[in-house]
Amino acid sequence: QVQVVESGGGLVQAGGPLRLSCAVSGGILKIGHMDWYRQPLGQQRELVAAMTSGGTTNYADSVKGRFTISRDNAKNTVYLQMNSLRPEDTAVYYCNVELWTVTMPLRGMDYWGKGTLVSVSS
Repeated sequence: QVQVVESGGGLVQAGGPLRLSCAVSGGILKIGHMDWYRQPLGQQRELVAAMTSGGTTNYADSVKGRFTISRDNAKNTVYLQMNSLRPEDTAVYYCNVELWTVTMPLRGMDYWGKGTLVSVSS
């Protein structure tokens, strides 16, 4: 059974750093894109950062220069290093990954984690 588990969220003061992790496990044959989304309270979910299997990255304008996405393919894990955090970065952060699995080997499927809360105080 596929598991997508985020960790690393918490309360941090404005200007501080935080690193999120997302570990994927369970019958995985191949991983495609690995992305981070966030959803502030009462707002829509938005893409924060994305990374293809080849290492190409894409960032939301609001986080460029402050956030860095990276992945460790040996550990099936994607990270989001967040620096210079702002109160407006407060949100639940979700991991979205494209997986080929033993039960679905012929095409990639998107899987979501349950999210981790990041709160930035001013």
